[in-house]
Amino acid sequence: MISERDSETTLDEDSQPNDEEMPYSDDETEEELESRQPAAEPGQRRADGAAQGGGRTLRRDYSWQVKANDRRFHEQPQFQRTVFLGFKRSKYAGNAIKTYKYNPITFLPLNLLEQFKRAANFYFLVLLILQSIPQISTLAWYTTLVPLLLVLGITAVKDLVDDIARHRMDREVNNRRCEVIRDGRFKATKWKDVKVGDIIRLRKNTFVPADVLLLSSSEPNSLCYVETAELDGETNLKFKMALEVTHRHLQEEGAMADFDGLVECEEPNNRLDKFAGTLVWKHRSYPLDADKVLLRGCRIRNTDFCHGMVIFAGADTKIMKNSGKTRFKRTKIDSLMNYMVYTIFVVLLLLSAGLAIGHTYWEQQVGNASWYLYDAQASSPPSRGFLTFWGYLIVLNTMVPISLYVSVEVIRWGQSCFINWDLQMYCPERDCTAKARTTTLNEQLGQIRYVFSDKTGTLTQNVMSFHKCCINGLTYGDCRDRTGQLQSHPEQVDFSWNKHADGKFLFYDHYLIEQIRSGKEPEIHQFFFLLAICHTVMVDTCDGQLSYQAASPDEGALVTAARNFGYVFLSRTQNSITISELGLERTYQVLAMLDFTSDRKRMSVIVRGADGGIRLYCKGADTVIYERLHPCNPQRQATEEALDIFASETLRTLCLCYRDISQGEFEAWNKKFLEASIAKSNRDEALDKVYEEIEKDLILLGATAIEDKLQDGVPETISRLSKADIKIWVLTGDKKETAENIGFACELLTEETTICYGEDTSALLQTRLENQRNRGGSGVPSSLRMKEPFFQGGKDRALIITGSWLNEILLEKKKRRKKLKLKFPGPAEEKQQQEQQEKRRRAEVQKEQRQRNFVELACECRAVICCRVTPKQKALVVELVQKYKKAITLAIGDGANDVSMIKTAHIGVGISGREGMQAVMSSDYSFAQFRYLQRLLLVHGRWSYIRMCKFLRYFFYKNFAFTLVHIWYSFFNGFSAQTAYEDWFITLYNVLYSSLPVLLMGLLDQDVSDKLSLRFPRLYVLGQKDLLFNYQKFFLSLLHGALTSLIIFFIPYGAYLKTMGQDGEAPSDYQSFAVTAASSLIFVVNLQISLDTSYWTFVNAFSIFGSIALYFGITFDFHSAGIHVLFPSGFQFTGAAPNALRQPYLWLTMVLSVAVCLLPVVALRFLCMTLWPLDSDRVRQQRRKLLADELQWQRRPSALRRGVSARRSAYAFSHQRGYADLIASGRSLRKRRAPLHALLGSAAGAEPAPESS
Repeated sequence: MISERDSETTLDEDSQPNDEEMPYSDDETEEELESRQPAAEPGQRRADGAAQGGGRTLRRDYSWQVKANDRRFHEQPQFQRTVFLGFKRSKYAGNAIKTYKYNPITFLPLNLLEQFKRAANFYFLVLLILQSIPQISTLAWYTTLVPLLLVLGITAVKDLVDDIARHRMDREVNNRRCEVIRDGRFKATKWKDVKVGDIIRLRKNTFVPADVLLLSSSEPNSLCYVETAELDGETNLKFKMALEVTHRHLQEEGAMADFDGLVECEEPNNRLDKFAGTLVWKHRSYPLDADKVLLRGCRIRNTDFCHGMVIFAGADTKIMKNSGKTRFKRTKIDSLMNYMVYTIFVVLLLLSAGLAIGHTYWEQQVGNASWYLYDAQASSPPSRGFLTFWGYLIVLNTMVPISLYVSVEVIRWGQSCFINWDLQMYCPERDCTAKARTTTLNEQLGQIRYVFSDKTGTLTQNVMSFHKCCINGLTYGDCRDRTGQLQSHPEQVDFSWNKHADGKFLFYDHYLIEQIRSGKEPEIHQFFFLLAICHTVMVDTCDGQLSYQAASPDEGALVTAARNFGYVFLSRTQNSITISELGLERTYQVLAMLDFTSDRKRMSVIVRGADGGIRLYCKGADTVIYERLHPCNPQRQATEEALDIFASETLRTLCLCYRDISQGEFEAWNKKFLEASIAKSNRDEALDKVYEEIEKDLILLGATAIEDKLQDGVPETISRLSKADIKIWVLTGDKKETAENIGFACELLTEETTICYGEDTSALLQTRLENQRNRGGSGVPSSLRMKEPFFQGGKDRALIITGSWLNEILLEKKKRRKKLKLKFPGPAEEKQQQEQQEKRRRAEVQKEQRQRNFVELACECRAVICCRVTPKQKALVVELVQKYKKAITLAIGDGANDVSMIKTAHIGVGISGREGMQAVMSSDYSFAQFRYLQRLLLVHGRWSYIRMCKFLRYFFYKNFAFTLVHIWYSFFNGFSAQTAYEDWFITLYNVLYSSLPVLLMGLLDQDVSDKLSLRFPRLYVLGQKDLLFNYQKFFLSLLHGALTSLIIFFIPYGAYLKTMGQDGEAPSDYQSFAVTAASSLIFVVNLQISLDTSYWTFVNAFSIFGSIALYFGITFDFHSAGIHVLFPSGFQFTGAAPNALRQPYLWLTMVLSVAVCLLPVVALRFLCMTLWPLDSDRVRQQRRKLLADELQWQRRPSALRRGVSARRSAYAFSHQRGYADLIASGRSLRKRRAPLHALLGSAAGAEPAPESS
């Protein structure tokens, strides 16, 4: 027969919606969800499990089959799938992880293919081809080739560096080692070589390489403790336990080499907390559940070694299924810039067409009638106009600046370096710096509207600490001396008198220590004795030091506090527990342990003291403890007042109480308890009823207050982000009460906040949906319908919802996949199908409207907290806001359960520095603590946005001013596509003459300092509203450039029209005019950027004047006779610059051109700053005064003063059932076992020594 332990697990899950349970995942189809039956009673389910031992008729029809130690089994034809052109491969993934994009062979072709997908790059490639055709080219081919090669080369190098980093990371993970059965022995094997069905051995502190079925371990009953920091950021240990049959028979190497079990289970999916399957071995079937599976990314803790069978590998593992698709992220400015480039393409085509038509007309009217213009080619005017069209496409190609993209990449790379180098985002405790893991999203950091944050490990440290307590109506935990007087300067309590103190516990109330050591207060003794004995913590001893393993960090904090106060939990057996009470060791008999559940919200233990008396000790939430107190409790009111104070300080509270039980009462109750324990139906309900009978008439001892430590600076960060009009949504898997408690602790919720729960808003959403249906046929435009807000008044509101409510309100279920049927439906069937399609269409429209209404309602709230949500639901919420609000989103988390959310958001941020690095590996930016988010957004993000906007506006301006001169020149050269400048000037204008100043402005400019940016978060709003770069700003740059080009052309043209040099020469030739216009342009664009620069440094000034000097130096060199002798065809402006620039009136012409271009700009800027100043202008004008007041400025004190008893529902206790069942059954108790090397050396057929329960 199968043991009761193996048959306890169930393959069915309760389908009733429950806020305490994680909802279903997106991998479940509508058919699966609708076909769920109500859960069977516990006893019935055990009977079903036991029935599976006799046959396989009750087992689910699973399609995923894994055979142990048999790789050929998985290569059979039925496990093959077609991948491409009839080629087949196994459906079982290998364990190697691949995140890189290129290899040495594919890098060049794939990278070039990706780069030429950019419209601008492809456009310039076409231009390069056109320039090689002599009939249409008026520019040398190198004017396009040099910039194009520069752009492609820089981008390729950046992509190569990024991909090398991905290769390095993949190799690091794939080359980790574990031990795998090979040829009957365990041999070291790389992770990438592990296959499904392999039997592996894992040792303490190593990571699990795949999803593994636990077979046995070095612990009693093959328990295995794992840390899931990689998955969910939690550092408290969780336990897994193997089947009893594998625990008994699979301890030795030979037995595992001969193991041939077959696992049949569900297909790979993303449900981290669920698993359903069956192990078939020796003609018997054993049910499997999630408690018997080790997931990839977990870490083995407190277990010397364990053995397992690989079920899912590589991309099939649950952690990879939850990682979501890797999306190519582009900034909003990127998309806008592409549309603007397309606009320029259209303008360029229209201008070229218009100029070509002008040339055709000119040829007909002037060219054919002028004998001296005959070029020996008998081309008609239309054909000449057609060739001129292509010529102008080449001449005006600088309207689409090829250097724009490479300049943007350089600026983004520089901004990423500034983030990496920021010492104010360095965490010395973890030796962790901020890291920009991408270089393409920096300016989008300045446009965030919504931040989606995980709770555990992101907002909190997931570290609980004993903070205060109330004993017999008196509160302890304030800074007091031995006499009970308050101290102005806190002095840490010295625990050196306690040899078991852990040395890490911080406490400042010396009066409590004095009371404990004096022994005058028996209630204090009972209080800490209760903490030391009423728990399910398990203890381990390593090098003489005690190490506690708790089901939750809350319970561990209470036992650790009791240990430091002198009441030390030393050891336990199945029915006893040993406590050191102020140095005196005593062992107590444990008669019963009443474990915690989410419904009971309490736990109790019944012990027999040294005097033979029986006492029940209980701890739990005040809401359930106060209902069970004896009517005569003199300290009830005082304790309730203390609980109110603890709640106002957002501490997690528990009430402690006890009750003396007579021998007769206990014997009668114990009889009922044993009967309920072996009940075959409704076992849990029967136990709860029995528990109720004994947990009554309790005597209140006091209350504890635990601090769920926030990360440093979390309230300040959230406050500043809120002032920047950034809305914070917390998405967590924790319970509603816990999430709400943290919301108050981090000031996301305040006393003035009106909290709306999901259940309360369902009626609002349903009413709105019905009104929309009723108005659907009205003539009111859809864009104007139902724009009234959900909430009336301007109150500060917050929404708290659960994952179950979210599923019900959104109906977000995966559609059933239908197989293609080659069947022609009849008329009736066709009509039925049409009706079904119409029904589905209406349901889809209704679901979309419901989703839109939910987003509108949620966005009316200042903060939203979603609790008990799955990783997929986190991503769904982010997608909904992106879809319906069109807003820029940021997601921040620290665990693998946050990866999907991080990849879905426009910006993903990972918290680094702890064990879990999955979130960091999938993120765009990473740092050690949440508080650095304010600097990332309000300083680096804002600066990057402002710099990029200034850069783009100026870049478009200077190129329009440069290019449009050709158009005005066309009216005087017969529209012949002749250039207005020298070819080399056209080539070097964007590369050397005007590139450095704008690059430095894009890298270094700042309107206000970092301190003022943090002090005035409202300055951030500019980026959210896209005020600095949009189509309006683009067309203003176009207009500004056009006006500048008019001045640059017509003022020199007027000066050259009728002039004579001082020496009698007339330098009014084409080449001299080109030099004058080019020189005027260089002066104008480089002085214009000096007007746009807000933050001056030596580097900026040097770049501006250096660019002007560089232009004149290169121009005089290229116009010299020597270089013309060497390259006569490439340098034809011999002597043009020296001849033109020695004429004083030409310099006066340049001065006039510069003055006419810049003086109106100066006047307009002065008017704008005087009459319509921006917030940044006001701050900059008062910069000196504000910096002088900087030391006196302090953040406002917290407004959180919430003293409502309802807040105490966030009791400090485990969110899952504790270890009581393990302790009571004796399965967790450690027994001496032969060391690993002894097991390896023993005979294959030897049985392990029997163990008593």
